[in-house]
Parts: sequence; C-alpha cells; structure tokens
Amino acid sequence: MTLRIATWNINSVRLRIPLIKKLVDETAPDILCLQETKTEDITFPLEALKAFEFPHIFFAGQKSYNGVAILSKIPLKNMSCMAVAEAPDKRHISATLPGGAELHNFYVPAGGDIPDPEQNPAYGFKLRFVEDMTRWALAGKNTKTPKIILGDFNIAPGQHDVWSHKQLLNVVSHTPAEVERLDALKDSLGWCDVARHFIKPDEKCYSWWSYRNRDWRKSDRGRRLDHIWVTPNLTTALKAFHIHRDARDWNIADGCGPSDHVPVMIDIAL
Repeated sequence: MTLRIATWNINSVRLRIPLIKKLVDETAPDILCLQETKTEDITFPLEALKAFEFPHIFFAGQKSYNGVAILSKIPLKNMSCMAVAEAPDKRHISATLPGGAELHNFYVPAGGDIPDPEQNPAYGFKLRFVEDMTRWALAGKNTKTPKIILGDFNIAPGQHDVWSHKQLLNVVSHTPAEVERLDALKDSLGWCDVARHFIKPDEKCYSWWSYRNRDWRKSDRGRRLDHIWVTPNLTTALKAFHIHRDARDWNIADGCGPSDHVPVMIDIAL
C-alpha cells in the first residue's frame, strides 16, 4: 500500500489542534509525526486527535518544551522512546509499521544563538545529539530493516537550503560544524534525503520561515530544517514529496497563529 507520511513541528499541539484538522482535511496523511508538542503526557489532547481518524497515537512529552508524537491511521508496533545524548528530553519516539519498516521521529535541539560550544552549551549539546544519532544508526548498520527517519533536524545542510549561504555560515542551523555532523549521519547508512531525491540540489527549498519576517512570502528568507530520510532499500518505494508552504499562513482560531514550520510529506509504497 502507498502511505502518505507527514512531519510537522507544530509548536504546541494543544494550541494548534485546528491547524492539524486543516492539514488532515487538505492532505489526508496516513501518518502524521509531530515535534515540539510542548505538553506533558497527562495533558496531551489524545481524544481530540483521535477524532481526526487517527486511532493509533503514540507520544512522549514534557511541560512547555520539546515533545514528539506519532498519529497513525494504521496499526503501530514496538513503540519506544530513546534518550539521545544521555538527556532526559523527549526528543525521539519510534514505531514499526506494517511490513516491518521502522519509523523514527526526531526533534533535534535548536542549539541557541552562539555557534561556540564553550560559550553556548546548548550548541555543544546539539552537536553531541547529532553525533549520538549517528552512533545509533551505525549500531544497526548490519541489519536489512528498512528505516525512515524524519522530524525537525534544526539543520539546513545545503547552500540552497537557506536563503543566503554566505550570510548564514555563522548562524546556528547552517554552521559548518552542524552540517559536518549531519553529513556524517547521512553517510552512516547511506540515507536518502527525500527532498533532494525529488528536488534538484541547486533549487531553493525551505520548510521554515522566522516569525520576525512580516511578509514571509515576499522576503522568502527561509531554511530547510525539516527532513525525511529513508534507507537505500526504500528509495525505489518513494512516490512523491511535498512541502505544504501554505500552512505558514494559516490562522484559523483566535490565538491560534501558524507554526513557523510547515508540514513536509512523502508518499511511499510499503
């Protein structure tokens, strides 16, 4: 069967339930992975999200920060969480899909503003986090299990994944140290970056626009921070890729502005 799998940094799941409904109505994902849900498990809006025809929901959250979730129309197995970089933060969950493919939902730390691990421990933690993702990937290198990793990686790796490569080289999310580590993760299993599988490397491609941009469409100062990667044995199963840019304008309910990220999705035959 062909599944539509989407990832979205929702920036507070309780606040943006109406936007999730709008996404479901417009794009009909079979699986929706969320990051930055920003709520403890006890206050996760489980019943509200089940009403959108996602009977299988797995989540891990904490108060005000982080948090990840998988919303699925199909059964999930072997649900688990992983403590990445030995941190208690809720930044990873995984599940096995019918057919045996593993789905891993990651929320990589933003890393603060100063690209120096000594001056800014948050940046150092981000680098260690991606290094630990690489160690995790390499630990499973000898298995043939197909894998999908996705989420807000908070790194725009390529020159055309940012609005200005030159001006953002010293801005956290596009620094050489971050890109080097993300490249090492990609090389670990020969991951296919699905966006660049469908979109030429020299074409601009973004999934995030700052709230500071008054007219984000006009300025278009974006970055590609949200990713979906698959192991090589799933490359031929890829059918389509889409970035739902219009979601950056969504403002449905009072007090419910858009996330600064937009949904990214694939169609894949599994």
